[in-house]
Amino acid sequence: MSLNGKVAIVTGASRGIGRQIAIQLAGLGIKVAVNYSSNPGKADEVVQIIKESGGEAIAIQGDVSKVSEVEALFSETIGQFGRIDILVNNAGVMECVPIADVTEEMFDRQFAVNVKGTYFACQQAMKHMERGGTIINFSTSVSGAMLPTYSVYAATKGAVEQLTRQLAKEFGVKDIVVNCVAPGQVSTELFLNGKSEELVDSFRRMNAFGRLGEPEDIANVIDLLVSDKARWITGQTIRVNGGFN
Repeated sequence: MSLNGKVAIVTGASRGIGRQIAIQLAGLGIKVAVNYSSNPGKADEVVQIIKESGGEAIAIQGDVSKVSEVEALFSETIGQFGRIDILVNNAGVMECVPIADVTEEMFDRQFAVNVKGTYFACQQAMKHMERGGTIINFSTSVSGAMLPTYSVYAATKGAVEQLTRQLAKEFGVKDIVVNCVAPGQVSTELFLNGKSEELVDSFRRMNAFGRLGEPEDIANVIDLLVSDKARWITGQTIRVNGGFN
């Protein structure tokens, strides 16, 4: 079945992995709602790239940690494109510090965006998504490792993996598949921020290929998961990490 004319929401799509996912989905003929939280310029760049390649896209501001803004994201997408077939819950925040330095604000912010945002976007998908749709959540391969300073971030992603597994059964009645992608270390602003070159190099050596992943490595898996070839896969977490763990 062709993907032409289907509609996707990609949260956190103004940069990094989300940006690449939005561009590649548009290349498959999918209309894309490019969600962003605070950088309209970057989101507009993504929309422009898609339009210049012959695709359709709109930028929609929305902080996924706020349920009202998640609801507005879905309403505006339906208002512009008439339907929703694909949801990619890519938006996330990561603050990696030792437990002694974790503040209540840091803890709450990561759970609000990474877990609450994912959950209530899925809730809206249950209300509005077409039958035969696809939901892709985002975890991290760090959840399978033991790395200092990642305790809160890894905990949020562990929660997302459980949400994915439990919700897959609920969404099955609408023939909607729900899966989770868990990238390893990917060369994005989110990952590289605050890390020394020595630390980044140590991460390169942790996988089988001695390099960081690229956003395209992750987006290529999303392309597969939104296709009909993946309709018998649901409730799964797929590690996309070059053999990191």
